[in-house]
Amino acid sequence: MTDSKYFTTTKKGEIFELKAELNSDKKEKKKEAVKKVIASMTVGKDVSALFPDVVNCMQTDNLELKKLVYLYLMNYAKSQPDMAIMAVNTFVKDCEDPNPLIRALAVRTMGCIRVDKITEYLCEPLRKCLKDEDPYVRKTAAVCVAKLHDINAQLVEDQGFLDTLKDLISDSNPMVVANAVAALSEIAESHPNSNLLDLNPQTINKLLTALNECTEWGQIFILDCLANYTPRDDRESQSICERVTPRLSHANSAVVLSAVKVLMKFMEMLPKDLDYYGTLLKKLAPPLVTLLSAEPELQYVALRNINLIVQRRPEILKHEMKVFFVKYNDPIYVKLEKLDIMIRLASQANIAQVLAELKEYATEVDVDFVRKAVRAIGRCAIKVEQSAERCVSTLLDLIQTKVNYVVQEAIVVIKDIFRKYPNKYESVIATLCENLDSLDEPEARAAMIWIVGEYAERIDNADELLESFLEGFHDESTQVQLQLLTAIVKLFLKKPTETQELVQQVLSLATQDSDNPDLRDRGYIYWRLLSTDPVAAKEVVLAEKPLISEETDLIEPTLLEELICHIGTLASVYHKPPSAFVEGSRGVQHKRLPGSAGSGESVDSPDTVSAAGVSEAPPAVIPSQGDLLGDLLNLDLTPPTTSGPPPVPSSGMQMGAMDLLGGGLDSLLGGDLGGSPAMGAGFGAPPAVMPASFSAPMSGGLDDLFDLGGGVGMPMGAYSPPKTVWLPAMKAKGLEISGTFARRAGVIQMEMTLTNKAMSVMTDFAIQFNRNSFGLAPAGPLQVLTPLSPNQTIEVALPLSTVGPVMKMDPLSNLQVAVKNNIDVFYFSCQYPISMLFVEDGKMERQVFLATWKDIPNDNEAQFQIKDCHLNSDAASNKLQGSNVFTIAKRTVEGQDMLYQSMKLTNGIWVLAELRVQAGNPNYTISLKCRAPEVSQCVFQSYEAILKN
Repeated sequence: MTDSKYFTTTKKGEIFELKAELNSDKKEKKKEAVKKVIASMTVGKDVSALFPDVVNCMQTDNLELKKLVYLYLMNYAKSQPDMAIMAVNTFVKDCEDPNPLIRALAVRTMGCIRVDKITEYLCEPLRKCLKDEDPYVRKTAAVCVAKLHDINAQLVEDQGFLDTLKDLISDSNPMVVANAVAALSEIAESHPNSNLLDLNPQTINKLLTALNECTEWGQIFILDCLANYTPRDDRESQSICERVTPRLSHANSAVVLSAVKVLMKFMEMLPKDLDYYGTLLKKLAPPLVTLLSAEPELQYVALRNINLIVQRRPEILKHEMKVFFVKYNDPIYVKLEKLDIMIRLASQANIAQVLAELKEYATEVDVDFVRKAVRAIGRCAIKVEQSAERCVSTLLDLIQTKVNYVVQEAIVVIKDIFRKYPNKYESVIATLCENLDSLDEPEARAAMIWIVGEYAERIDNADELLESFLEGFHDESTQVQLQLLTAIVKLFLKKPTETQELVQQVLSLATQDSDNPDLRDRGYIYWRLLSTDPVAAKEVVLAEKPLISEETDLIEPTLLEELICHIGTLASVYHKPPSAFVEGSRGVQHKRLPGSAGSGESVDSPDTVSAAGVSEAPPAVIPSQGDLLGDLLNLDLTPPTTSGPPPVPSSGMQMGAMDLLGGGLDSLLGGDLGGSPAMGAGFGAPPAVMPASFSAPMSGGLDDLFDLGGGVGMPMGAYSPPKTVWLPAMKAKGLEISGTFARRAGVIQMEMTLTNKAMSVMTDFAIQFNRNSFGLAPAGPLQVLTPLSPNQTIEVALPLSTVGPVMKMDPLSNLQVAVKNNIDVFYFSCQYPISMLFVEDGKMERQVFLATWKDIPNDNEAQFQIKDCHLNSDAASNKLQGSNVFTIAKRTVEGQDMLYQSMKLTNGIWVLAELRVQAGNPNYTISLKCRAPEVSQCVFQSYEAILKN
């Protein structure tokens, strides 16, 4: 009969019977009674009353009975601490038993009895067991030290157990070494500052020797410990990797992942050109692939870890794409994870294979999986530019299937493709608009509205489409409402005369009828922008958007480094650091990968300056939260004072909104500037005669809306080179572009003359810059508002910003430009004078100038001659000041004037100059000092151009 019989009794008065049986003289009866007690305890009955009787049964040679009594003791010692002391003598005796199993059992149970009163009595027996001749007892005692440390850390330190544990790392038995490492790691984790695991090459050597011979769990403890070691150099790193590599072929997946963790960490130290580095990459792929043939739960854990590895080192698995193809019987959580890794590994070499597979997935029955597959096609288009066209046609094929959720996902990803490749695939918009009525998910509706608003000038019935969404405005989700508001404002700025009523309607719905603060605030901001500064509204709302990056869901690099150090643990499955889900002080150590070999940078050196010459204190681009909040709170929301009579209050909400916005939209459209009692008063036909106030330079009418250069004066003396032909008509199918650069009132402008020398009309102009040395980028769209007829010439001023993507060019001031019109896309290069980048606050304090001049190494100083210049020093200084080259000091030595000057570039780089001017000598000498010496040549050319023109 089995032991199940012990769980079936429900007699009354059972405790008394058990008490009698426990005190029986017959060994068998005693054992039966203890089993019944344990069974009762297991099902939740309180048998603590039998404590003294059970403890009496400890005095036995029977190992099975001893184990049962110890089990009871562990359970009830906490609730009966005074009684538990009775058992101490037996523990002491059992720790000296000739049978090593009993000695180990005693020491294991001692560690599990978490009672302060007893711990001090257990120190002596534990000390003896730590030095026991039998390795089984020693390995059990090692773990007991960690348990005791958890109960009473001070006692363990005072008794010297930690030193004994450290000695056990040199033990001859590999299992003892593994348990000692496990115990020390556990203690070190709860006391991060104690340098317990003082790892040095000798200790590491002992651990690696033990690694080959201990059990799989022992190997995991040792590998985890090795992962916390930082090798001294790449040679040591390589030798450890060589000795850990055999663990990759272990049958236990936990051992494999722990070995991968060690190798991933130590590879950081290996130079990439080392032959062994390449060999190691090849060796890492097969074990990871093997993990994917396990059961689904293990596959999922492996895939989550592989996801991290691929983000850090995609080259490991770049040839293994096929193993991540989805099988029909994979559970959904495995399918989605495989899909994610497929996209991360997608490259030009395998994209055809990947796309064919994804298209297949998009016809599956599992809705979640199909959605993810369609998104994956879009992500591939964004990641691998060469495949974008093929991806777009695949998405169009899927849209033609008319499966509702497929169509909606496709529209969401096509919006992202438009963001990545502007003005390339807009021909598909017509197909998207056909499916407008079938969209019922907020994200898809919002994406479609964004597309209509962004490309409103190309969609004839854009206003009708947006109006159809507006009908059920209050039933839409917030995401759709916000997108609709922005899209209609964009449409209004592109087609102002046709959409006045529509924009008024949406602003009214957003500000007056909505209780969503985000929507209301955005509505008020647009309203205020449109009514006070239409030019600014156009610059803000129609600004050129930055291209979206390839991988938007990559884990942030420092977090990725930390997660790589936790491969094979829960952190690597959650993709969160342990501190995010482990309570208390344990496990909150932040781990980092060592600095990579040959990088020449120390991990903890914050002040490494990039080669591009970033200044010692780069200018802050984004104000702190506090500043922004202050600016918002300082917004003047009172109506402007006007000379006319005060507006007559009218009933209802409308007037309140009008007053708040100071004149409303009618002023924008040329209505009564004094504010009008009825909100729609100014929305009729534009007046035949412009109001007198509109001729003032600060006018707020629609004429300003399209005149970006309006009202901006040019400071006297700012040098601007003469226009040159940048794009000859022969190379651009009849379009000729000549131009120059100017800095006006702190804004860099690209001033161009466009001439149509072809026989056909040119429309739909747009412009884009390639990455360049100083991040120059258009601050708004190219404003060519009327079609360019044959033989017509127009002047265009394009304001530029300096917050675009940066790449060092040769020469430094080279700018590669693409201009598009309805005929084709044309490319040309031009060079801008670096003086355009000299900012208005480039004047240094004298003391700072002196200190900076001394601080910049002499090797960075460059000397040039400016020949045939006939200005005296004062005239030269004034001329240079017009271009933001500021004179800090002047002194005359032996008839020679020496001007000390400073200028600051838009990216925060300071350039210091010493200009020597000798009366009667037309040749000047200039010395330039800068932390980025590569700009000196360009600065000299600007000096020459400014002084000679």
